[in-house]
Amino acid sequence: MSKSLNEIKKVIDPELNEFEIRFKESLKGNTPLLDIIMRYIVSRKGKQMRPMFVFLSAKLVGETNEATYVAASLVELLHTATLVHDDVVDDSYKRRGFLSINALWKNKIAVLVGDFLLAKGLLISIESDQFRLLHILSDTIRAMSEGELLQIEKARRLDIKESIYFDIIQKKTASLISSACQCGAVSVKASEDDIQKLKLIGEKVGIAFQIKDDLLDFGDSETGKPKGGDIKERKLTLPLIYTLNQASAETRKKIIYIVKNQNTDTEKVAWIIDQIRESGGLKYAEQNMQQYIREALDLLDTFPDSPSRCAFKELIHFVITRRS
Repeated sequence: MSKSLNEIKKVIDPELNEFEIRFKESLKGNTPLLDIIMRYIVSRKGKQMRPMFVFLSAKLVGETNEATYVAASLVELLHTATLVHDDVVDDSYKRRGFLSINALWKNKIAVLVGDFLLAKGLLISIESDQFRLLHILSDTIRAMSEGELLQIEKARRLDIKESIYFDIIQKKTASLISSACQCGAVSVKASEDDIQKLKLIGEKVGIAFQIKDDLLDFGDSETGKPKGGDIKERKLTLPLIYTLNQASAETRKKIIYIVKNQNTDTEKVAWIIDQIRESGGLKYAEQNMQQYIREALDLLDTFPDSPSRCAFKELIHFVITRRS
């Protein structure tokens, strides 16, 4: 049975506690409104998985230092900024069960808050002379933006192929987890071979993370995601792509029509979900997810055994067993 996130965190508790203090400090602005919003963001923090990947990667190949804290702050600032911007792009008014920034303060302020967070990340990296970290994460921002735009383009025509799907999720989701692992290794001046291995581990885990997110959309109410939400948002997930590839021309045409024109009709969406289940789409996605996890764990096993490696393994298992 997989360990809870709190159990996994024990190996890096001192680092995470220090990181929280530094991260809160990095969010301070010069206007009262900004400080109110930043306090709201901090009070509704997520699982902090990406900083965990930074610290575990660093401890796997060295000793955490000042640069590691900069790396963790950079990754979390970037992640938070993209979530704020994503909620604007998706017209989403809830984030982790709470009202989103754009729901409370409207889109204009939400966009500016996201920009502020990105700017703080740039400043932190420049002020600490961490230019390689800045280069890695700037490239990540570019990839995430490209992935989002590619997804929007493909959602309009619903002509996405499986290879395009993996290209999108590698850019949108995997690139940030990959850069978290890479930055952790870079911060402790690991060998180039170890840096590239950890980058690849993060990429494989990130792809598995997104496939798990796809699967959660077919779960029950306890998952924290509405059932069929991705279909309503016209997102072509791996289970749906597989189903479209397996379906007859008539069924495929009907599915595409519903996704394009009737995606708010609960009964129609439920019919598509039934088609996905019957075609084996969920099983296919699960198999792909498990394959990426196996490959990540095999790479992780090339590092010496240590408490950090054990915690890293548990964090990888958590990614694919989480409920939200």
